[in-house]
Parts: sequence; C-alpha cells; structure tokens
Amino acid sequence: MSNIQLFESKQVRSHWDEEQEKWFFSVIDIVEILTDSNNSRRYWSDLKRKIEKEGGSQLYEIIVQLKLESADGKKYVTDCTHTEGLLRIIQSIPSPKAEPFKQWLAKVGYERMQEIADPAQSLERARENWQKAGRSEKWIQQRMTGQETRNKLTDYWKESGVEKSDEFAYLTNIIHAEWTGLSVKDHKAIKGLKTQNLRDHMTEAELIFTALAELSTRQIAISDEAKGVVENARAGKKGGTIAKNARLALEEKTGKKVVTGDNFLPPAKDKRKIAK
Repeated sequence: MSNIQLFESKQVRSHWDEEQEKWFFSVIDIVEILTDSNNSRRYWSDLKRKIEKEGGSQLYEIIVQLKLESADGKKYVTDCTHTEGLLRIIQSIPSPKAEPFKQWLAKVGYERMQEIADPAQSLERARENWQKAGRSEKWIQQRMTGQETRNKLTDYWKESGVEKSDEFAYLTNIIHAEWTGLSVKDHKAIKGLKTQNLRDHMTEAELIFTALAELSTRQIAISDEAKGVVENARAGKKGGTIAKNARLALEEKTGKKVVTGDNFLPPAKDKRKIAK
C-alpha cells in the first residue's frame, strides 16, 4: 500500500509492507526535508558514499528500491528504507529538524499499529485530516462512503485472482475512463494535481458517480462470477458505462458538467513583484 505522509506540510512518499508490517519511506523525500537542498538526489548520492567510507556498508542491505509515483504522475524506482534505516541516515545529516523528524517517525509507526488493530481508527484519522483541511461534513461523508464502496470492490478483486498493484491500477483506470471519458492521469491533470490523491480533490458529484461506477462494477462482477484481470476488466467497463449514462443524463438536465477541474488546492501565490 503506497501512501503520502505529511511532515510539517511536506510530502513524504511511503509504502506499507504487509508481510514485514513496516513502513518504507522515500529517502530522497527525507533528505530534501532535512537539508532543504535544491538537489536532494545529488546530496543523497554523496551521503551514501560518505556513509560507506565510515563503515556503514550495512546500510545498503536495508535500502530497497520501490516504484513510487513522482511529481509527473509516473512511477519511478526510488531508494526507500524503513524506520531503522532512516534513523541511521538522519545521524549523518546535520539538521535542526532531526529530532522533530524522529518523533514524527515514531508517531507514524504507532498510528499504523493502531489502525491494524482497529481499522476504524484509520477512517477517524482521515476524517480529522479532512476536517482540518476545511472539507464540509457532507463532503467527508461522501468521501468515506465512497471509500467503503472502493474497499469492497478491491476485496472482490483480491478474492478473484487479481494480485499485483499495477493490475489494480489498470482495472481502476478502465472504470474511471469509462464513466468520465478521462484516464485517471488526465483527470488529475485538469485539476492541476501531481502527487495528490485524486479522490481527495473530487467534487461531491464526482465522488458519487465514482462510487456508482465501482458499486455497479462489483455487483456485475459478482453476477458474472468474474475471475482474473480480463474478466474483471469487462465487468469494470460495464459498471463504468452505467455511471456514464447517469452522468450524461444529469448533464443534459442541468447543463452542467460533472467532471471538472475544481480542486481543494490552496490558491497559488502571485509571485509577481508589485512595482513601487
């Protein structure tokens, strides 16, 4: 499970390993936060050589390469490590943020353990974050309802032989493209999103139609006893079509588009200098 964590409003790409029950974090993101470097990749490359000279070759045993989504929306192989590895790296970076970051790491790990023991805490924590971001209670309820619908669909996919993360992404994109007329990537683009979660920036209407598409897909897949990627893709296209037809009917009645560029991003600051 890949995710975006926030440290002092800065994004840290992360991945939860179900088997090891550990978070793995993007080292580049951590280095950028701790050093404020304009070239965090170069800094990390130099730091790796420095650690190796200091006898820290064991660090390479705990560095793993995972595909994480970059700012351009594509996934690239990225150096990642778990909490223990990050603590070793932090020791080699002189930064006033080191101690606050260690506390943040502990908090992230503790919260994940709580969520595993009680999954409801994950939803409550998400609700709190959305409230802090200024989302309305109506929007939050729709977002949580949609997530429940999504979870039921992915549970079915797992049970029917869909295993790889890229297969989940492929099936999701089929449903999304069918009902919106846009790929997930293109939908994010018109909203001006990069690493942000698309669903967190959907309007209430977009959330509702996404849920309808995914609910329809699951029910059709169950009815058809769909197995594997190919059969679930067929069900996804049928489910997406149901939501598309409903969208088109609503747009014809209201004269308003359901799929829009609206988002919840903070307004861009005007960097132009005012002439004195």
